[in-house]
Amino acid sequence: MSTRRMAATALVLILLGCRGEPPSAAEIAAAKQERPALDQIELQIQTDAATHPFTVEVARTPDEQARGLMFRESLAPNVGMLFPFPEPRPASFWMKNTLIPLDMIFVRPDGTIARIAVNTTPLSLAPVGVGEPVAAVLEIAGGRSVELGIDEGDRVSWPGGPSF
Repeated sequence: MSTRRMAATALVLILLGCRGEPPSAAEIAAAKQERPALDQIELQIQTDAATHPFTVEVARTPDEQARGLMFRESLAPNVGMLFPFPEPRPASFWMKNTLIPLDMIFVRPDGTIARIAVNTTPLSLAPVGVGEPVAAVLEIAGGRSVELGIDEGDRVSWPGGPSF
């Protein structure tokens, strides 16, 4: 993507974020056209009862992480987005310009789940976080963690992820 197109995309995101209202259908369509493809990996969540596989996009850069799942109108049941951090840190996310409810899964450096924020509110500016250092945050379709019986203390693993 050219520098000019990247700058235009950033400006659109900034302008959409400054308003106090949801984006229009035309704004969503424009934002979707500018979305660069992210790497995808296979990830597993191990519960007491089963191993649940997911295919996730990896948001590695600050720009990718800032955009996250904004403007998505749907998310398949076993799909998500992973936000890995270079060093463990407390994390806080919001749902600005995110149109669908999500489950936010906060993953400790040892791979265990520290917290699950279930069915976060679309378009909300309220911070959703965890008060301890985490290695990553995984976002999946809202309510999916309850459907699969995923709970705090379960383990998340992916290639290059936390070792335990």
